[in-house]
Amino acid sequence: MSRSHFSYTRDQLISLSQTVIEHAMKSGATAADTEISEGIGQNVSVRQGEIETIEYNKDKGAGVTVYVGQRRGHASTSDLSEAALKSAVDKALTIARYTAEDEAAGLPDADKLAQNVPDLDLYHPWALTVEEAAARAQACEAAALAVDKRLTNSEGAGVSTHTSQFIFANSLGFCNGYAGSRHGISVAVIGEDASGMQRDYWYSSARNGNDLDAPEIVGRTAGERTVRRLNGRKLDTRTCPVVFEAQIATGLIGNFVAAVSGGSLYRQSSFLLDSLGKTVFAPHISIREMPFVRGGLGSAPFDSEGVACLERDVVKNGVVEGYFLSTYSAKKLGMATTGNAGGSHNLIVSHGDLDLAGLLRKMGTGLFVTELLGHGANMVTGDYSRGAAGFWVENGEIQYPVEEITIAGNLAEMFKGIVAIGKDVERRGSKQVGSILIDRMTLAGN
Repeated sequence: MSRSHFSYTRDQLISLSQTVIEHAMKSGATAADTEISEGIGQNVSVRQGEIETIEYNKDKGAGVTVYVGQRRGHASTSDLSEAALKSAVDKALTIARYTAEDEAAGLPDADKLAQNVPDLDLYHPWALTVEEAAARAQACEAAALAVDKRLTNSEGAGVSTHTSQFIFANSLGFCNGYAGSRHGISVAVIGEDASGMQRDYWYSSARNGNDLDAPEIVGRTAGERTVRRLNGRKLDTRTCPVVFEAQIATGLIGNFVAAVSGGSLYRQSSFLLDSLGKTVFAPHISIREMPFVRGGLGSAPFDSEGVACLERDVVKNGVVEGYFLSTYSAKKLGMATTGNAGGSHNLIVSHGDLDLAGLLRKMGTGLFVTELLGHGANMVTGDYSRGAAGFWVENGEIQYPVEEITIAGNLAEMFKGIVAIGKDVERRGSKQVGSILIDRMTLAGN
């Protein structure tokens, strides 16, 4: 589609970024950085076989950060004209002159900036017409509803495409950027029987449209997941082992990342303070950050400050080997940036040889969680409490679906209580992990 073509060339974005930096330095900034970007997307959704929405988005913008000594100011604009960019710089300088000094404010050290920027194969525009997208969404929804006659309604299916590009530059001479893409297909359907209604969904996501699962596979999976939730029961309160399905087990890894990220650490608001070099996970668990995976959804050659990303062990044999730090948080902690301004990059969690069925057999009797509700993780104490739904398992076999329950524990104990991780690795995001078996949690029900 014509909308997939960017309005600006890479060279034009570079020129605009240099305009920003030069104007900032001439106007009194002692240091400055800027990110200039544009993005283009299309989303087509259908419901009950009919097109429901057609959405296009096309946006652009620039963010400007300036430093006057240890004072920082930031401004942004969606107008990329030279006059608007210079005006944003002027506003950022005005803000900086009135803010308090912060000894941690400033750009990264020059030797930390990325020198070599490899092509990580992140950009795959998808020239998908509205008609083609609608046909895929319709096929996806039809496949879902065809699974069982008890699937009586649909929340719709959608096919989305998105591409973007950016240039980041600073007054230390760094100027680089790249284009990226992300495409997806998803569907959610509703099943109904005498016991009531249930809903579930499925999706596929990839940088290259050719790597997406077929619409029929996505639909059939969503339909099967919804049907198996019918006739859900409640459980009495108890303590038991719990298996987190891979797609929600990524949330547990996200909790760990949040707890050992710079902001939580220097604010003293983490249950994992001073955990570097200490055992936090079960000894068979390792987590490696791999930012240079070609085509990876979490891949990046440098972070949002231009600092080179690092391939490294974050956890090795259960022991924390590294935090997730930006330049600012590293200075606050008296440490060095880890190239994680903006977040983590492709966290690969070790796993064993068991598939999901094998993991359930290893658990024996317990809860298999396939959905979590609410936000119940306290990063200060590690206390964890979430609404949940899933299946009760006995003798390693699923017995019946369960709903309206709450699972609770403490993340510190849960991490150390990981019995095994399955080889059914979730690969649709930046945190790749299989289903996780935890030795014991409290299940609150009737």
